[in-house]
Amino acid sequence: MAQFDYDLFVIGAGSGGVRASRIAASHGARVAVAEEHRVGGTCVIRGCVPKKLLVYGSHFAEDLKDAQRFGWTTEGATFDWNILRDNVAAEVNRLEGLYGQTLGSNKVEIFHERAVLTGTNSVQLSSGRTISAANILIATGAWPSVPDIPGAGHGITSNEVFSLPELPKRAVIAGGGYIANEFAGIFNELGVKVNLVTHGDRVLRSYDDEIVDKLVQISRHKRIVIRFNFRFKSIIKQDDGSLLIENTDGSTIETDLLLWAIGRTPHTIGLGLEDIGVQLGKDGAVMVGEDNRSNVPSIYAVGDVTNRVQLTPIAIREGHAFADSVFGNNPRTVNYECIPTAVFSNPPIASVGLTEAEARAQHADVKVYKSDFRAMKNVLADRNERALYKMVVAGPEERVVGLHLIGPDSGEILQAAAIAVKAKLTKQDFDDTVALHPSMSEELVLMK
Repeated sequence: MAQFDYDLFVIGAGSGGVRASRIAASHGARVAVAEEHRVGGTCVIRGCVPKKLLVYGSHFAEDLKDAQRFGWTTEGATFDWNILRDNVAAEVNRLEGLYGQTLGSNKVEIFHERAVLTGTNSVQLSSGRTISAANILIATGAWPSVPDIPGAGHGITSNEVFSLPELPKRAVIAGGGYIANEFAGIFNELGVKVNLVTHGDRVLRSYDDEIVDKLVQISRHKRIVIRFNFRFKSIIKQDDGSLLIENTDGSTIETDLLLWAIGRTPHTIGLGLEDIGVQLGKDGAVMVGEDNRSNVPSIYAVGDVTNRVQLTPIAIREGHAFADSVFGNNPRTVNYECIPTAVFSNPPIASVGLTEAEARAQHADVKVYKSDFRAMKNVLADRNERALYKMVVAGPEERVVGLHLIGPDSGEILQAAAIAVKAKLTKQDFDDTVALHPSMSEELVLMK
């Protein structure tokens, strides 16, 4: 490999690229990474980390109200968007610095500029420098999708939402996925009048129908307007700066902010992949095998840019597996079965394994256990909001093939339970486990 400048050149310093760079370097590889935006990628800079901090911040609206039932006086409490926004930005800056330190301490060279491929073993930086590498890893992630309709540019995406100069009074959020539902909850709790609109007849299609129906019901109770089968015709900016959104059925919505959250497209435009013969999917995704290698032997890809599973922990595992396989003499692949996921909506959803519908399509003998309850905190707070836990089992041994939760702290609760589903434990194994009382998680072992 001495004929090349580096053993590995990584394009993109997000979760997958950083992990791959660090592990490859630990195996003795000479590694460099180019990042045209900020080190840390979508998750750290403009995704799950700042969004989760906004979720925490928005929850204080309900917590302060509930606190009165617990004896606290909260009269005069006010909210300042600028303080939350700036504190979140400061935390993002801190994490970006730590990611850079991690790469530096592992002797990974960082180029803070765009890189494009000029050959199967070469890249060119925006500064004009050409670099050669034995292996090139594409880890550029995905980018928010914006539809091709008149006036679409008047909207913003999740890239810009964290730096709003002020909160709008009204917001339309377009989309039915986790990003749309999470920001609907955030904005609503911060006092914004929210319309969530989606072109389909459901939101969160990959989640269990009953759990999603519960979220829609609770969201509407919290005064979030949800409109299904909404087809955008155009967006017009009015003289007062507000936006007029036209539906194809002739109806309109006036708003101060339009947030596009309709999906994310692999970020491969202009990277030069097609020029060197790398096979791309119709959405621009880099097509790779289980070993993360493309059809060009020296070109690999991990993370959202492959559009396999767009989740940060998956990108990290793919990057680690790639580095171990290519540079650590330890060939391995990532298992995509039984991945736990969460939507940090209000209340949050968490899920692992098969939904009820999926289980019934795959297994002849399916049974569902449920627990529909009010969290203890909600009882004393006089908040009539119920949680729902579902356990889907299959076969005569009642093996647990799916767990689906909606309620406070669902994401925190599911992680440990996901281990049990991954280990193929049965309903009896759950029943045989002593309940941790009083807690919400004890409902997992008390379902009837």
